[in-house]
Amino acid sequence: MSDPLPQEPPPEENEAATKAAVLAAAERLFALHGFQNVSVRDITAEAGVNLASVNYHFGSKDALLFEIFRRRTAELNRERARMLHEANARHGGKPPVREILEALFAPPLRWSAPDNARRISLQFIIRARGEGTAEMREALQHDVSHLARFSDALIAARPDLPREEVYWRLHFCLGMIHNNRFAELDRLHHLSDGITREGDVEVLLGRMLDFAEAGFSA
Repeated sequence: MSDPLPQEPPPEENEAATKAAVLAAAERLFALHGFQNVSVRDITAEAGVNLASVNYHFGSKDALLFEIFRRRTAELNRERARMLHEANARHGGKPPVREILEALFAPPLRWSAPDNARRISLQFIIRARGEGTAEMREALQHDVSHLARFSDALIAARPDLPREEVYWRLHFCLGMIHNNRFAELDRLHHLSDGITREGDVEVLLGRMLDFAEAGFSA
C-alpha cells in the first residue's frame, strides 16, 4: 500500500503563517534600517511571501507598522504590569518607590540585552518614538493608561509630595528610559574614555534605580 500524499495545510493555517512571517520580517527590517528605508517589496522578499501579502493582511505599510507597534508595546506593558502587581502583592498594595520604578525600568532594559529575543522588538519601539506614523504618535501622546498605574503607585508611596511633583519626577524617569538607547550609551562611552562601558544589564538597572530612587527621595 502506497503512502498517502502529503496534504496542504488548511487555508486559514497558510494565512496565519503568512501573516506571522510578514510581521517578523517587517519588525526586523524596520528595526535595523528605519521605517522610511524599507519597502513593501523588501518585507515580502524577506518573508518569502507574495508581494500582495502586506496589503491583503494589513491594508497598507502604515497599518502593518502600527500592528507591530501595538503588539510590542502591549507585550512590554503587560510585563511591567505583572511586575507592579507582584510588588503590590509583596507589600500589601503599597510597594516602595524603588520596586515601582523597577517594574517600570526592568522590562525594556532586559529586552535590550544581546541574548534576549526581544532586542529587535525594543529597537523597533525606539524607532517608533522617532519615526512613527501619525497613528503611532497619537497613541504615544494620548494612550497613558499603562502609566497611570505607576503614577498612582508613586503617589501612594510618597503621599508627602504634591501630586504635581510626583508627575514631574515620573516624567524625568521616563526620560531616563527613552535616552538609555544604544547611540546615547555609545556617546557616553566616548565621553568617559570607555570607563562607563557596562555589559551587565542588571548592574545597569541598579545604577538607574539608584539615581531615580534618589530623585524621589529628594
